[in-house]
Amino acid sequence: MPFIAYDRAVAVSYARRWALARNPKYYDFSRIGGDCTNFVSQCLYAGSGVMNYKPTFGWYYTSVNNRAPSWTGVPFLYNFLTREAGAGPIGAQVSIENAQPGDVSQFADAAGLYYHSQFIVSVGKYPSPDNVLVCTHTFDSLDRALSSYDYNKVRFIHIRGVIT
Repeated sequence: MPFIAYDRAVAVSYARRWALARNPKYYDFSRIGGDCTNFVSQCLYAGSGVMNYKPTFGWYYTSVNNRAPSWTGVPFLYNFLTREAGAGPIGAQVSIENAQPGDVSQFADAAGLYYHSQFIVSVGKYPSPDNVLVCTHTFDSLDRALSSYDYNKVRFIHIRGVIT
């Protein structure tokens, strides 16, 4: 399968442009469960330009009623990004030290259930929750430090590239 570069700069620019607003091309899920993963998917798509239209297990959005579970669901996005094959952005879970702008972070509760996705827009020289900055929806944030959130656990998904 052909593998192309993921454009982190375009993805980060998109995240900062739409962090405190809504792109009218996409439905706002804030009132029906949250818009965080929808926003992260938009950022990933801006940097990858490739959707995966495979029913159920793909990653795509054509309308509010025609989208893959991974476009808007926290655990489903993780499962999609860390898969082995198929079109779209592909990643791997990494430690905070290996996170980069253009990657994804997700929070878990005390039971270990992941419930919130954020898009990483900046990482300090020595990455820590104080200098990893994210943009997100539902509780809209622009360049917010991970340390300013209340969460039990965080995981990082490094985007390795895009399968076409």
